[in-house]
Amino acid sequence: MNVQVRYFASVREAMGCEAETVQTQATTVGALRQELCARSDTHAQALAPERALRAALNHQMCEPSAALREGAEVAFFPPVTGG
Repeated sequence: MNVQVRYFASVREAMGCEAETVQTQATTVGALRQELCARSDTHAQALAPERALRAALNHQMCEPSAALREGAEVAFFPPVTGG
């Protein structure tokens, strides 16, 4: 299936792009993250499991277990901090 993946803040800077359309076999957001990490060193560094990242599925915050569907939009971003 095809999903739109968007990157924000430091993740976008590390990836060098704002978004990409990805063909995936992943069925969950967490599995998509793992699959993306295997695509390239850049993906692996930006989306590494040890990085505290948040995810949104179709503009709603989600857990890694959230189910993917054709045409979904998944966003990855670092936690927001304020001061």
